[in-house]
Amino acid sequence: MTALRRARTLMGVLVKDLPVYLPALAGGAGAWLTARNRDERLDPGPDGIGYRCDWEWTRELHAPQHVPALGRALMRRALHAHPVRRAKTFTPDTSQQPQVCFVIGHRGQARLPHLLATLESIAAQDGARIECVVVEQDVQATLAPHLPDWVRLVHTPPADAGVPYCRSWSLNAGTDAARAPIVILHDNDMLVPVDYAAQVIARMAQGYHVVNLKRFVFYLDADHTRRIFEGQAALLDAAPETIVQNLEAGGSIAITRDAFERIGGMDESFIGWGGEDNEFWERAQTLRVWPWAYLPIVHLWHAAQPGKRDAQYQTALHYQKLRAVDPRERIEALRKLRQAA
Repeated sequence: MTALRRARTLMGVLVKDLPVYLPALAGGAGAWLTARNRDERLDPGPDGIGYRCDWEWTRELHAPQHVPALGRALMRRALHAHPVRRAKTFTPDTSQQPQVCFVIGHRGQARLPHLLATLESIAAQDGARIECVVVEQDVQATLAPHLPDWVRLVHTPPADAGVPYCRSWSLNAGTDAARAPIVILHDNDMLVPVDYAAQVIARMAQGYHVVNLKRFVFYLDADHTRRIFEGQAALLDAAPETIVQNLEAGGSIAITRDAFERIGGMDESFIGWGGEDNEFWERAQTLRVWPWAYLPIVHLWHAAQPGKRDAQYQTALHYQKLRAVDPRERIEALRKLRQAA
């Protein structure tokens, strides 16, 4: 980007975006939720809680890319309202059935620090009885010595090491192993606020079957993430690299186990990354969905999954093909597959 173009972009942020950001950052409780791009529209929730993004697909916030202080201020407001903490120890309440099960798929050692940090944020949940199932999808099982004893491990070995990671298979296996009536299908690189599970339970108690609470996902950069792993930095020590909105089924989504079965679970025909969450979200729309998001999540940096963002990648092409089929037809086909398994 040339110096002239940078100057014009910065001027546009100051003139067109600051009028949106300043009230969001300086306003009262919940005002930070209204931060958005200048051309976007947010629909408030039915009881005044949260917002639904009135557009399709995920979008990044533009202004913090050019004025990082805005992103850091927004993350500070969000994490003040809904703190993300990490607990090294956790003793589950075994006298009662857990209310929520976090289901996480994993493979290999590269993201082991991410997984362990994610588990610590789950261990810090307040006001909910939780459990966690980690599904290790790898030829050899190597995770057990690294996991805390309150986490249950399920090993699902692929036929050989050359088979790409299948997120759908992991989440189906983990949901099958869950004891709780609600599952949160969760990635191994996302730190959650302390009230995440409790807020999911509250929305489910209102009769919703699928709950998406992610208003903003704050993506940390590589150096910040490394320093967090080394114990040399806190979450707010640097501005986020990117802030994402409207991350619907991707990353973390809550659903009742009954509803998960009713729509056929995850589609295991997606071999590799990408597309499976969008396809799942389309089928989830046949249920009662809470889409009005109001919680932050912090995403830890890692190298991009090869091909995930390539429109010609096999899973992206597979998703485009499935989009032409009515979701109810897809549900019926997947239900038959799960019943036959």
